[in-house]
Amino acid sequence: MIKINLPNSDVKITPLTFGAWAIGGWFWGGAEEAESIKAIETAIDFGMTTIDTAPVYGFGQSEEFVGKAIKGKRDKVEILTKFGLRWDTVSSHLHFENTKDNLGNIVSIYRLGNKKSVIKECEDCLKRLGTDYIDLFQQHWPDNYTPFEETMEALEILKTQGKIRAGGVSNYSVQQMESANKTFNLSSNQVPYSMLVRNIEEDLVPYSISNEKAIIVYSPLQRGILTGKITSDYKFNEGDHRPTTPFYQEPNLSKVNSFLKKIKPIADDKNVTLAQLVIKWTLNQPGITCVLVGARNEKQVKENIKAAKILLSQNEINTINRELKLIQLNS
Repeated sequence: MIKINLPNSDVKITPLTFGAWAIGGWFWGGAEEAESIKAIETAIDFGMTTIDTAPVYGFGQSEEFVGKAIKGKRDKVEILTKFGLRWDTVSSHLHFENTKDNLGNIVSIYRLGNKKSVIKECEDCLKRLGTDYIDLFQQHWPDNYTPFEETMEALEILKTQGKIRAGGVSNYSVQQMESANKTFNLSSNQVPYSMLVRNIEEDLVPYSISNEKAIIVYSPLQRGILTGKITSDYKFNEGDHRPTTPFYQEPNLSKVNSFLKKIKPIADDKNVTLAQLVIKWTLNQPGITCVLVGARNEKQVKENIKAAKILLSQNEINTINRELKLIQLNS
């Protein structure tokens, strides 16, 4: 897989990147260690060497699994992780109240972006990952109670120390990026984007293209609903929060599946799955640098990687876009 240069750095990442949220287990109904590690190892072996994780994904579990999977292979991979969501302390900015960690304990998650916290989180990430540097360190969510300058100064310190190679943000608006970029030359913004969630096309995409910022996309399959496998009788594991989200509730679920049925002939003609077609469509959109594709096992990784090889004609893209415009989902 041909790698892409991450702006304002010497880091090169794969356009399809292993998204390690699901292997953290939190919000996904658990995850099995050996299966998760094998999935990451398979991704690396097949050329998808960039891995995106975060401390809050399983409250350290995802990073620990990644660390075990990359042991002895650090020079072959690019590690993207995050900071700014703490469950071991309290701040003025509550992010998520009363969730359960992987041991069943009730915890609340807070946003925290002050300098001391950012530097501490970096050290904790390095330990869990079993490495001495992070390729891209991203603020997971903005902290409204900490000035952008202070958070970005922390990134500058960590970069000068060689503990990170590049710094980015996640879930930032254009205005927030502009403010943060005055102190630190950001490389990227990681944001949700899919066939069903396209609001970044209005402002973030034009801004990023004009200012040479990478857009790293998460949830391109909208947490699995765009695979076509989620039907009304689908069985979710205990702790899986997807059924409570709007896309998974009726009539939206039926409307999405109806759309997928209409574009399935394109997938069938290319002998690929709907998921692979959706991932390729996402990767082809203007301004999109990298697409995170989650996987919980070896089979899913191999399926995801095939998406990179698909060729879509402009007519096929136009057909997909035309059908997309007809979807009217309930909010």
